[in-house]
Amino acid sequence: MPTPARRLFAALSPGAERNLLDTLRGERVGGSLLLAGTVVALLWANLAPASYTAVSDTVVGPAALHLDLTLATWATDGLLAIFFFVVGLELKREIVAGELRNPRTAVVPIVAAVGGMLVPAALYLAVNLTSPDGVARGWAVPTATDIAFAVAVLAIAGRSLPNALRAFLLTLAVVDDLLAIIVIGAVYTESVSALWLAAGAATVVVFALLVRRGWVSGWLLVPLGVVAWAAVHASGVHATIAGVALGLVVPATPEATRRALRLDTLPAESLAERWEHLWRPVSAGIAVPVFALFAAGVTLSVGTLSTAFADPVAQGVALGLVVGKPLGILGATWLVARFTRAALAPGLGWADVGAVGLVGGIGFTVSLLVGELAFGAGSPHDEHVVVAVLVASLVAAVLGGVALYQRDRHHAHVAARASRDTDRTG
Repeated sequence: MPTPARRLFAALSPGAERNLLDTLRGERVGGSLLLAGTVVALLWANLAPASYTAVSDTVVGPAALHLDLTLATWATDGLLAIFFFVVGLELKREIVAGELRNPRTAVVPIVAAVGGMLVPAALYLAVNLTSPDGVARGWAVPTATDIAFAVAVLAIAGRSLPNALRAFLLTLAVVDDLLAIIVIGAVYTESVSALWLAAGAATVVVFALLVRRGWVSGWLLVPLGVVAWAAVHASGVHATIAGVALGLVVPATPEATRRALRLDTLPAESLAERWEHLWRPVSAGIAVPVFALFAAGVTLSVGTLSTAFADPVAQGVALGLVVGKPLGILGATWLVARFTRAALAPGLGWADVGAVGLVGGIGFTVSLLVGELAFGAGSPHDEHVVVAVLVASLVAAVLGGVALYQRDRHHAHVAARASRDTDRTG
């Protein structure tokens, strides 16, 4: 009897598949894949620019449904909706069961996120006061923090940092995403079809009702989510808003999940937690890296870099991310402490907040998206924004990583000293 031939790419066993998905959920892996997508985009765009442009501009989709979009647009409007769906699930959990539920604990990261938005925007506008009309549209580019990169830097450089600091960064990044979503919907929507927008909203309502009645089959809800996305896309509002809206209507507490699914006992996790666990590997492993592949591809040379940073738009973006973000986050947090007499969590110092502020200057995914919405894909300003975001995010990651590493050593030393004192006193 012949021995069966071995297959190079055989199907994964259930255990191996589970391990792979758990790996993709890891913060470091998500940041690493995003970085890999960026590096591949830069290499491809510089080594074979013609093929990169040809693939990016390839049109795919049915024209009858107005979905004949380029692959780059599918990545920006389609795959990134999955990322924003996960953001919507995170927002819902934070609002009903997390740090944003209690106003006393929510006020600090909320104000810090607002400060981290206002100061970079102000610096951008200050640099571009005398620039031509239309340049001011880019004020929101340096206001966003990339949660995947920021948390990856924190995970690599800050193993001994207090959990309170990690919670502060996560909550700040989630609020930052919410503010970015509001800006995208309110500022970068030029014309809106009320009929299509109403159809999208109605589809989201149907989605919510089905979930509340316990109809949670993916065969039903995924096509419905695609319909909601297509309707919002046709309305003129950026289609990623549909992903956020769908995430926000998912039950985010075990009690709400028990009622929706008509369970006899309280589940261990909410439906929002379960779906976030399910969709995060798709977001971190596919959606965001592919978006980076089509968004970060610019041809780099000494001339390109000098031209980019001679543009006040790029100067404002870089200054806003590297300087404005830490100043806004640290300053807003200090104002909250000053005027409410609130104190930092035990074990935290202002140097910790400053380090988080530096990491907050990593503005990749949403910053690139806003830059494209503000100036148009392929325009000179758009390419300069990409260069500025890449360079500024790299600088912010290095500065923030070094600062977090120093704070990590400090906290590790404090913990070791406390352990020795405990051993000495019994």
